Amino acid sequence: MTDCMAVNPKSATILDHCFVAPPPDGGAVAEQTLPLTFFDIGWIHFHPIQRLLFYQFPCSNKHFLEILVPSFKKSLSQTLKHFLPLSGNLIYPLSPSGWPEIRYLPGNSVSVTIAESNEAHDFNYLTGNHPREADEFYAFFPNLPPPRDEPGFKIIPLLAVQITLFPGAGICIGFNNNHTVGDASSIVGFIKAWSSITKLGNDDEFLSATHSFPVYDRSVVKDPSGLANIYWNHVKQVKIESKPLNFPTNKVRATYILQKNDIQNLRNLIQAKKPNLIHLSSFTITSAYVWSCLAKSSADSGEEVDDNEPECFGFAVDARQRVDPPIPAAYFGNCVGMGVAESTHAELKGDDGFWIAAELIGEVISKKVNNKEEFMKDAEEWLSKFGAMVGKRLFSVAGSPKFDLYEADFGWGKPNKYESVSIDRDGSMSLCKSREFEGGLEIGLSFPKKKMDAFAGVFSTGLNI
Repeated sequence: MTDCMAVNPKSATILDHCFVAPPPDGGAVAEQTLPLTFFDIGWIHFHPIQRLLFYQFPCSNKHFLEILVPSFKKSLSQTLKHFLPLSGNLIYPLSPSGWPEIRYLPGNSVSVTIAESNEAHDFNYLTGNHPREADEFYAFFPNLPPPRDEPGFKIIPLLAVQITLFPGAGICIGFNNNHTVGDASSIVGFIKAWSSITKLGNDDEFLSATHSFPVYDRSVVKDPSGLANIYWNHVKQVKIESKPLNFPTNKVRATYILQKNDIQNLRNLIQAKKPNLIHLSSFTITSAYVWSCLAKSSADSGEEVDDNEPECFGFAVDARQRVDPPIPAAYFGNCVGMGVAESTHAELKGDDGFWIAAELIGEVISKKVNNKEEFMKDAEEWLSKFGAMVGKRLFSVAGSPKFDLYEADFGWGKPNKYESVSIDRDGSMSLCKSREFEGGLEIGLSFPKKKMDAFAGVFSTGLNI
């Protein structure tokens, strides 16, 4: 639940550290309290989420500090006026009778770090697709401030931001957030709002262009079965601790691209083998291909896996339009459920592994995820199902092509590269729209180098068949 992270030896030089709050004259400074719903409670003990956006924008240290940084701070303050929970804290009760909530009080703020990359950090190297040392990315986002103890409560900050200059090359913006405050839809919405306000110069133009305000009304989340109480009774039994990430991580990060024609060719292969399969979306095909490639590459990577070993594939599901009545698309908070497909190692690594994976994932989506009546039936078991998979061969997805951070333009065009650093912790893949190829998808992975090399061979060979 906290952000206990070992210090990365490959650090950038910290130029400034400050706290940015919503504007005191912004008209939106009243206290805001949001009780956690069952969608939020399950994330209380989850690790923080770290994202990096790299922008090619050559500028001097002087221009960065005198022009860009003040602009960033001003626009962040204006953006936080509309996203007050991110300036606030998670209030975690220590009493069994208490209830967790997100609370913003006037004066609450977001930790902002201003940094400069050391010469050892190469902008072009970091923004490539080839395998790069995972440790090097930890210089570019901040730790969350530590929790504070107050009588009967823990006060837990929710967001920290870092802006790093690569002199003469570019800028990296790093985000570190507690998952309890919001899902990918909510946090990406905030990032895009901040980028737009920075580019436009003020929030008036942004609001007139988008007419978009976050929705904070918790009453739109219906809970007739008392899931929030069930979740909280489970979560509060978990000891409050966070395992530090130790360095070196001994991992490399690499990005793989499936272009539109790659996805169509894979779809054609499936349809030729199993013409009656349904829901062969780009997400299904991409997830199935990566999942099966991982199984096929396990032997070459040095893993010894029993053929009967269960293989699980998990993915978050945006629930906003999958509950009755639907929840507004602009709802800010967590609103995701879970989809899980299960197979065995022997099935996935075999010649038919890709078709099997596609069939299993497609069935979960068509019969469970896209069926409103079925989707919420398993909600009571989401936490226990996830707990049962911990320690097993679980592969999952972070992000979604629906939430496109390559649209986050701070005034210099779209990012050169997006990196989801959090996948270093749990072995998931990041998934987003391709920056370069219309209709393509970008897959981010973090593995030990031997495993990454083995995966890369299987991945490319499969596409050439």
